Amino acid sequence: MARFSQERLTKLIRGIGVRQIRLACGLVLFAYLVSHFLNHALGNISMDALADGVYYHTVLWQFLPVAITFYTAALLHAGLGIWALYQRRQFRWRAIEPLQLVLGLSIPALIIAHIAGVRLGQTLFGHEKFYPQVLYAQWVAWPYRILQMYAVLLIAWIHGCIGLYFWLRMRNFYQRAAPFLLAAAVLIPTLAMLGIYQGGRSVIADSESAEWRAENLGPQQVGTAAEQKVLDSIVDDFLIGYLGLLGLVLAARGVRAIAERRGGMINLSYGNGRTVRVPRGLSVLEASLRHNVPHASVCGGRARCSTCRIRVIGDCSTLPKPSPREAFVLDRVGASDPSIRLACQLRPEADLSFFQLFMPHAMSANAHASHPHRIGQERYLVSMFVDMRGSTKLAEKQLPFDTVFIVNRFLGAVSQAVIECGGQPNQFVGDGQLALFGLTASPQVACRQALRAAAMISVNVDELNQFLSHDLREPLRFGIGIHGGEVIIGDIGYRDHMVFTALGDAVNVAARLQDMTKSIGCEAIASEEVRITAGLADDALPQQEVTIRGRSEPMIVHVIGDAKTLSALVNDVQIAASAVAV
Repeated sequence: MARFSQERLTKLIRGIGVRQIRLACGLVLFAYLVSHFLNHALGNISMDALADGVYYHTVLWQFLPVAITFYTAALLHAGLGIWALYQRRQFRWRAIEPLQLVLGLSIPALIIAHIAGVRLGQTLFGHEKFYPQVLYAQWVAWPYRILQMYAVLLIAWIHGCIGLYFWLRMRNFYQRAAPFLLAAAVLIPTLAMLGIYQGGRSVIADSESAEWRAENLGPQQVGTAAEQKVLDSIVDDFLIGYLGLLGLVLAARGVRAIAERRGGMINLSYGNGRTVRVPRGLSVLEASLRHNVPHASVCGGRARCSTCRIRVIGDCSTLPKPSPREAFVLDRVGASDPSIRLACQLRPEADLSFFQLFMPHAMSANAHASHPHRIGQERYLVSMFVDMRGSTKLAEKQLPFDTVFIVNRFLGAVSQAVIECGGQPNQFVGDGQLALFGLTASPQVACRQALRAAAMISVNVDELNQFLSHDLREPLRFGIGIHGGEVIIGDIGYRDHMVFTALGDAVNVAARLQDMTKSIGCEAIASEEVRITAGLADDALPQQEVTIRGRSEPMIVHVIGDAKTLSALVNDVQIAASAVAV
């Protein structure tokens, strides 16, 4: 157990890179942003509500461990944003990515005046600026600042939402959660800006009172002219330094580009006759984008997927070693071959020949398909293989067109049961079929759906035998294998001949179990994994230990002589689950 935990920890650490640190810091900052926006929204109620909200907001974010985490995240995120400006060699991914970078880099310049007026004023001079003082400055003293504040709110919020989109879009739940996330993304900043507007109106009305101004605009709250001059000087110095830093980064990019060209050019050959010439230092994916060569990349070059994988042709010993992040991704997809690399991470120093493992037209780096799950997504699915017995003998005794008719009727009976139970007919191979369950359901539901489908297949085939009784010398028989586990789903094939399917050990095991029904003489075999996940009792089905071809260890399976009995078992489990829920 200790060794297993250590291995998992090692893999986790290997998977941490600059992007993961940037994401973690961004989540901390976005949490602060949500808290601050909700505080602003209280202005729609009253100034007292704003005061109460800022008290709890301050208690949370000035709590020492939280404050250290927040300021560390802010400095790291800003620094990594500047590093991204330098590091990124190619900006033709999509318009949204450079937009996110520009928005993020503009935030420090726009927010520094607010930080200096509130946080530095309190730290250096003990100012007690809260909503009345800030809103007075924005709405009365310097009205243009409210436009700047609204701009900061929108820019920071859009920047954060783009980051969340890039993070969540490949998650299984994203399509279901997207409408709710969109509602929150629109409502929260809208309520926040309305709250600031209502608070500003209240302050404008209150500021007409000399007593209110004496109470809220004294030196203890807003400071003296000399103190304000010091704060303005800090703001000016920061802006000069920050803009100068950005200018240095852009100059460094230009120097690097010149140095790369002087350092020599290399040839990248795509294995299809296409060769491009690029400077050393570019990643293979960046080279593809620079020369408009279609290259699959779901995550946009973030090393969060493996769809940009390439197989290097020739000697791999001279290639740069994979970074910890690249090694983590390759290990995750089981790519132990040293010739397989991530195009977004490999920066060759010499001529390179390779070919892409995923079809470029399926998902290019600059065109996101409408079905992101079509390429290389790992999912828990339940695979069901169904095969008609005796089709060879049937073909010997029937006319060819009659045989096709009977096989189609059999596959129709199977497909009807699969669809009615929530599955998806996937592949038809001769007189057999692969069906998948769990594309839109949880593993527990998927296992129950597959078992119920097996029962319904048995019923449908019995009805088909009665219908074809005058045409068949022997009733149609079948075998079913059911197993669940992690698989890779995606489009497999070539050009116009792509099919959506699942690949992985779980699919292979289901096929082996279907073959095993012939020797055992039963209608269906389900794995122990399916029984446990479906919630069936230990003694619900007879079990035995079998050896699966292609696997080193035996596995426990459950033999079902009559598949129709599965329907009652699944119904009992669902009734029990409903009773517990109630």
